[in-house]
Amino acid sequence: MTASAATRPHLVPLPVPAGLDAPDAWLLHGMVDAANAAVLDAWGDLDHARTPGEVLAGLRHQEYDEKLRFVALDAPVDDGPADPARVLGYVALNLPRQDNTHTGWLQLDVRPEHRGRGVGSALHDLAVATARDRGRSMLTTSTDQAAEPDEGADALVPSTGTGRVPATHPGVTFLVRRSWDLEQVTRRSVLDVPLPAERLAAHAAEAAAAAGPGYRVVLWEGRCPDELLDRFALLQTRMSTDAPAGGLDLREDVWDGARVRDAERAFVERGMTYRVAAALHEPTGVLAAFTALVSRPDTDAYVFQDDTLVLRDHRGRRLGMLVKTANLARLAEVQPGARRVGTWNAEENAHMLAINVALGFRPAGGAGEWQLRLG
Repeated sequence: MTASAATRPHLVPLPVPAGLDAPDAWLLHGMVDAANAAVLDAWGDLDHARTPGEVLAGLRHQEYDEKLRFVALDAPVDDGPADPARVLGYVALNLPRQDNTHTGWLQLDVRPEHRGRGVGSALHDLAVATARDRGRSMLTTSTDQAAEPDEGADALVPSTGTGRVPATHPGVTFLVRRSWDLEQVTRRSVLDVPLPAERLAAHAAEAAAAAGPGYRVVLWEGRCPDELLDRFALLQTRMSTDAPAGGLDLREDVWDGARVRDAERAFVERGMTYRVAAALHEPTGVLAAFTALVSRPDTDAYVFQDDTLVLRDHRGRRLGMLVKTANLARLAEVQPGARRVGTWNAEENAHMLAINVALGFRPAGGAGEWQLRLG
């Protein structure tokens, strides 16, 4: 590849292929390869890797977000072989269709060996222009960091005042030069599992005693029970308003039962296993708290700790610990090959971080959460 070709990448929209062996599917395979190369470079492992089948299934679900993908190639599509290695990088742009239609989410990755040659700049400019054309006034994105810099180091602090990102990190300097604002820092934490059964049981017993007899843990896998569907949809809605968002301009994102069912179908089609532990307040029938674990189709070893929420009126009763211990106990039974659970929390979310620390989660890097005003 010549230097001039590298600085003028050919950007094309990613088609959603009919299948993984379709003639145009090589572009999707190349995008996933580029994403996983960036994951390995950032973290030193593939715990956050994607698979082509999982990505394709996700792209087929665009009921609530328009999911645009653009790939950077070394030459026009027809000027070379159908080789995934020709994909130098990609940008993903998710644009909400229902709520938060003022904003969008951007993710950009370039294969490490092709960085510094204008590929990322071209992809970024295309995504920003596309968002503007669709009437968006705001974009959000993230930068990963394997470790949070120590106090006194050359670092940026978000508008929340909690957490830091390294000022010289290439991803950070890329965004700062393009007028993105750092609005939040999230902590990545990892828990080695399975936990000793007696330790987990002790945490669960203490949480149950603090909660009192009015709360009962309810477990399900994949499909929320019909009688809890609307109540679970309310919890999903509250995730958009009650979880710390720092300075990000994110507004209420309304869920209903139909959207919950659509999300469940998407998990199944992506090969993911979605396991929920929830706390039911029996005197009122309110579903007061929940937590979810997501398992990937390609590995038993790594599990993602997804959303956890306790409704405001039910906080202070250790319901977060109650549902997390229940889900971890179930994980040890149904997925004995699990070895690590990874999660992300806002650095200002002291209560949830305290639960994780008590369980044994250890800090393992994090991310900067950024916002770009398109005016």
